[in-house]
Parts: sequence; structure tokens; C-alpha cells
Amino acid sequence: MINADAEPANTASPSAAGLANSDRRTVTVWSDIGCPWATLALTTIHDLARQRGQDLVIDHRVFPLELFNRRPTPKPLLDDEVRAVLRAVPGLGWRPWTAPEYTYPVTTLLAMEAVQACKLPEVGGVRASDELDAALRRAFYEDSRCISVPAVILDIAELCPRVDTERLAAALAQGASRSTVYEQWKSAQRPEVQGSPHFFTPDGVDVHNPGATYHRDDQGLQLTHYDHEWADELLTSLGSG
Repeated sequence: MINADAEPANTASPSAAGLANSDRRTVTVWSDIGCPWATLALTTIHDLARQRGQDLVIDHRVFPLELFNRRPTPKPLLDDEVRAVLRAVPGLGWRPWTAPEYTYPVTTLLAMEAVQACKLPEVGGVRASDELDAALRRAFYEDSRCISVPAVILDIAELCPRVDTERLAAALAQGASRSTVYEQWKSAQRPEVQGSPHFFTPDGVDVHNPGATYHRDDQGLQLTHYDHEWADELLTSLGSG
């Protein structure tokens, strides 16, 4: 039986040999908070785990699109992807950006740094990290909040019961996890990591952007099919581990 309150081993250092946390209860995902595909996949697996009553631990690693592309992700591109997801998967609670455009996030690096900082034991640990990651994604995709801003990140962290916000603020002020973000970016350049999102488990699950079938036409990006079966298979593999 899995103890839902137990803290899994944190092997999140990108200097480790593998791309997955070695704890067999844990799913490792490489992603960018500003990637709708990653947020869709994470929402899917979290929702299904809750429906199954299954404990789920996610170890977040960064796939920082702005570092790979040497630019912020263009808002029109992201808007197109969000619209495509909403047409195919209604009921997510997402909506196109509704705040003034001058408040649109130009970077997600600090948000991803905060997620990594939450792994520090004094801040909360791996489960706190996943809690903040989910809250930041909801704030961006549902509430149009500028998650580039430290004060906004810390306000969102206040909503996360596992996160010690004061210690998170101190960690961010010290840049405690900034090097982790850049080290993980270096690891994410390995060919095994194909993009955002990419899921790994120590027992061999290896899936990039699972469940999504899409194409572009004259009307823009079309998500023609989204299959939840991948998440059911992944969770079943954890349950048998």
C-alpha cells in the first residue's frame, strides 16, 4: 500500500544518470508551464488519478521553450494552441487571455524556478512542487495572471497548503534553484527528451505529448483527437510497480 503522506526520494538533480526519478511511485515530466500541451496532459493524469483514488507523485523537470527558442513564446501561437485544445476538450476551464495584453507573461522561467525551489525540503518537497506547478498553470490558463512576476507567484503559492511561502520567497530571493533550471535545460537537450511534455518512469514509460493528434489547415491548428488511454496505462503501470 502506498502512503499518500510519504515523501518520495528526490533524485531530481539533472546531474543524475537518468531522466526519471528513481522512485517507482513517481512520474517525471519535462515541460514548460507556458506549454498548453503539457498542461493538458498534466490535467488529464491528475484528474484520472483522482477518479481512480490513486496516489500520484510528479517530479517536474524543465523544458524551457524560451531558452531553446531564444525568444518568448509568441502570444498568437499560444492563443492558437489554446483555442485548438478548447475546441477538442471542452470543460477544462481554460480561456483565451482576458487581461490587458501588456500584462501577458514574457517569461515562465521564474515560475519554473519556483516549482524547482519547492522541492527543497524546507519549502515543501516534491509534492509541494507539483501543487505549485498545477496552481501556476491554473492561474495562467484560467485566470490570465502574469506568472512572470514574483509577487504573483508568491500569491499563488499562498493557495498551496504544502508550500511554505515565506521559505519559497527566501529561496527565490537567493536564486536557490536558478542553477537547477539551467542544468535541467542542458539535460533536456539530450535527444531522449523530445519536447514539452515528455513523461518518463523508472519502469520504462517514455511518451512525448501523449494522446494528441493534430494538424494545421487554413483555419489554424486543429486538435483532431485527444485520447485519455495513455494516462490510464501510465497510472496502471505505476500501480503494478
